[in-house]
Amino acid sequence: MAYLLGVVLFALAILISVSLHEAGHMLTAKRFGMKVTRYFVGFGPTIWSFKRGETEYGLKAIPLGGFCKIVGMTPQDDDVDPADEPRAMWRFPVWKRTVVMAGGVVVNFALAIVTLWLAAMFMGLPNPEFPATEAQARQEPAVIAIADCVVVENAARACAPGDPASPAAQALRDGDRITAINGRPVANWGEMLQVVRATPPGPATVSYVRDGAEGSAQLNLASVQRAPLDDDTGATTTVSALGVGLDIQKPTMVTYGPVDAVGATADYTGNMAVATVQAMARIPEKIPALWASITGAERDIDTPISVVGASRLGGEAVENDAWEIFVMLFISLNFFLGAFNLLPLLPMDGGHIAIAWFERARSWVFARLGRPDPGRVDYFKLMPFTYAVILIGGAFTLLTVTADVINPITLFTR
Repeated sequence: MAYLLGVVLFALAILISVSLHEAGHMLTAKRFGMKVTRYFVGFGPTIWSFKRGETEYGLKAIPLGGFCKIVGMTPQDDDVDPADEPRAMWRFPVWKRTVVMAGGVVVNFALAIVTLWLAAMFMGLPNPEFPATEAQARQEPAVIAIADCVVVENAARACAPGDPASPAAQALRDGDRITAINGRPVANWGEMLQVVRATPPGPATVSYVRDGAEGSAQLNLASVQRAPLDDDTGATTTVSALGVGLDIQKPTMVTYGPVDAVGATADYTGNMAVATVQAMARIPEKIPALWASITGAERDIDTPISVVGASRLGGEAVENDAWEIFVMLFISLNFFLGAFNLLPLLPMDGGHIAIAWFERARSWVFARLGRPDPGRVDYFKLMPFTYAVILIGGAFTLLTVTADVINPITLFTR
């Protein structure tokens, strides 16, 4: 029941985000005097509507988004009443059209930033000092957490019957900091990995610090198969293992006061902006992995997800009482919606903004050259490109939805 509740809540959060995006367009258009005839949540048959002033508001049967109708978005619109011609959107200055088209994006970014600021105060944000990569983790002190077993083959899996016990369990404890192996000092986790792997399997003297006191223990290092550090070729070799994991002595989340939360929000927003752009740039190379996950391969956690996958993750978060994950998913969703809609391609908002400024720049150049103003861009000539974007986007959406149904990404074991 909790899982289903989470799915519904996150689907509702998506619907609210998209609807507020459209409200951003509507409100700015009305503010500048453009005529907005319709604002609906959802698509398909109308369930309920009412008219206030010149705008009809309502709900439609398919809750997969929303839309608003601004009169005369392009000069080619043929449904503009002659009486409304002066209020057609395309007749307004370029900066006003830019504000209107960017209004939805601004709403999504505002939702993400305000939610981040609130999360920084009441829930906490990821600790910027917590190692986010393997390279950063290797610089941490070699404070250990005893593993339940040693996996002999080179595989990332849970312990299974028959796996040998962790050698460290013979004499070490969680929280011990390893300082030397057979007299060879280690300053951090990375050096400990190197020294352990370079030590022959079998008896070894492990020096450590426990509760401020130094100590040593005689352990029998296990013989395992591992790939060399920083080597992703898949080749393995026989090395030693201590049977421990890294126990990072830093909180994963940090809360802030109202003022400090502003700076933390700004820093996190900058990191999210970079991560979002990088993730969008990697989408084409992830398509083969998405297809493979549909045909039986393991789902790569780094592959894109659809609204179906995001809602399922929201359900998992609620089911496991991990509301911080739910909130961060909501923030990431709005940041992605904002960034995606800024792409300079029709029918995205960024495409309309790009065309508006292209027209302005072209008119300026022609005026300096003493040539007649070439006028507005003919949107009909751009329709083949627009249809191509829609077709590619539709195919990609179908691919991600199928993968999220057949082989979804999961964060918890259910």
